[in-house]
Amino acid sequence: MYERIVLAYDGTKEGLIALREGALLAKRFQAEVFILSVVPDNDRVALADTLYVDFVGAQVEGYRALLDHARQVSEQLGLKPVTRLVTGEPAVQISAFAKEVSADLVVLGHQKRSLFQRWWSGSSGAYVSDLVDCSVLVGRHNISAEAFEAELIGRVELLAD
Repeated sequence: MYERIVLAYDGTKEGLIALREGALLAKRFQAEVFILSVVPDNDRVALADTLYVDFVGAQVEGYRALLDHARQVSEQLGLKPVTRLVTGEPAVQISAFAKEVSADLVVLGHQKRSLFQRWWSGSSGAYVSDLVDCSVLVGRHNISAEAFEAELIGRVELLAD
């Protein structure tokens, strides 16, 4: 059913929930995994060129660390993810990447926001589901660290048999 799954990961609690759920789903379907992290391109931060460059540089390094963590989580399940870090509007970048890799499914997290937070976060209004040609799963099944570890142990036991 799902052969190519994109996991969008931003390091939030909701992103981790989606990462775990998506990685386990990919394992069960023996799907190829593509992990994408998007550094939001935020014009409001550009108060001065040097401040903007310093801020973006720090953001990129932070997102690289997040991407490495996501890769490690996937590899623990025996997956061999392809990873990519990009800068831009998250919905647009996720949909472009999904199209590029011919994804069957995009898995992402979701943070509930107030009306004010949605207004303040920008006018993009772009939703991944409006921009992709494949299924979208909003990961909300909170898989505890213990349950995820049990999946890892089960994999180790299978390899030992």
